[in-house]
Amino acid sequence: MRKEFLKKAEETLLETKKQLLREIQGRVKEETEGSKDEGRDTYDLASDERDREINFILNDREREKLLAIEEALQRIKDKTYGICECGCENCEGEIQLGRLKILPFTRLCVKCQEEMEKENKLQKKFEDERSYRKLAITDIEEENF
Repeated sequence: MRKEFLKKAEETLLETKKQLLREIQGRVKEETEGSKDEGRDTYDLASDERDREINFILNDREREKLLAIEEALQRIKDKTYGICECGCENCEGEIQLGRLKILPFTRLCVKCQEEMEKENKLQKKFEDERSYRKLAITDIEEENF
């Protein structure tokens, strides 16, 4: 991969990392400062709690993204950046530059990413069906008592 592209990718990853850290710090600061519960009704408190939950979910996603960025920066140092990590036979091997420009921390080529998403979707469907069957069996057992 060209040195120029790698340098640009590293700059992009570092800037994205800085931006995410600023956003997380802003949310944490907002949470710690928070508002007092005095004079607030139940709806206000419930709304605040919902906002805290949303921020918690967002912070988890951002932490995952930060980890992916750190791993991508390490791959640049290891000179493995841009190589698909799936290890399957159908792999394209290298991740296309266009994909890396859009998702600089990606680990998989388009083909492997699609396969992984299909597998995850099938797994989720299987788990949902299995949960439904367990629920249906439990309902039948309860009716028999």
